[in-house]
Amino acid sequence: MLSYYKTIDGVITQMETPEKNSWISLIAPTDEEIDTVMSITGVDEDFLRAALDEEETSRVEVDDETGHALITVDVPIEADHEENDSELLLYSTLPVGIIETQDYLITVCLQNNTILDDFAAGRVKHVVTNLKSRFIFQFLYVVAVRFLIYLRRINRMSNRVEQLLHRSMKNQELIQMLDLEKSLVYFSTSLKSNQLVIEKLQRGRIIEIFEEDQELIDDVMIEMDQAIEMSNIYSNILSGTMDAFASLISNNLNIVMKVLTAITILMSIPTMISSFYGMNVTGLPFAEFVPVIIIIVAVTIVTAVILYKNNMFQ
Repeated sequence: MLSYYKTIDGVITQMETPEKNSWISLIAPTDEEIDTVMSITGVDEDFLRAALDEEETSRVEVDDETGHALITVDVPIEADHEENDSELLLYSTLPVGIIETQDYLITVCLQNNTILDDFAAGRVKHVVTNLKSRFIFQFLYVVAVRFLIYLRRINRMSNRVEQLLHRSMKNQELIQMLDLEKSLVYFSTSLKSNQLVIEKLQRGRIIEIFEEDQELIDDVMIEMDQAIEMSNIYSNILSGTMDAFASLISNNLNIVMKVLTAITILMSIPTMISSFYGMNVTGLPFAEFVPVIIIIVAVTIVTAVILYKNNMFQ
């Protein structure tokens, strides 16, 4: 999908055709749409297709001939329900490419996401498309804030699953915990890569930085550092919780096996004594039926008491 936006009277407005200092949004673009943007802006095709690779890492690149700058960052997204069989809402990351030219600002993404929707719908305040550097740092700030929002949701979901595990050790809850841990790994990796990108931009060699944007840049760094710290904390907590529940499950299994072993010992006593008297052998003491039953009961009771004192039934 190809869309054009421009700030008119302080409001983001969708345009029919691109104008100078407008924002061009490409979401899952076709080859024809890419060719159209190439002809309008003169941006290299590799720049436009960079973010269309799901495995693309966060990076910064500058075309020395044209001066175009490519900034690729990872943004958090909600996992598709079709790919997620659990009741939890899981998260992943997706690369978004931001290309700055002299006359245009271009964003490229493989699929639509809430961050681009917020910018297009005007829900992000004070967005001015002709202030390209400010637009880029505003985008990075919204990305960092969205990471924080999703991290808090993940923490609440992990607490809820942990409460379920306290009541029932089921595979479903454990799988959900693993899925949450995987989401945190995605977030932690993407946040660290994004931080490196912001540090490179902060030097002012890639895009021009104005003095009035310095406060916004500082806010971006603060939010990104906080998101990284929260991601590490939640990941460590979740990993420790998984290890604790793994130990509990192993301990419960040992208890069950101990009880079954004690029961097996008790059941083997009548079988063993009866087998002696069931053989075709003469001379066995207490060959009558009643004494044998008394012996079996007595030996079984004595063995049960010994096992009980050794905590074999707990």
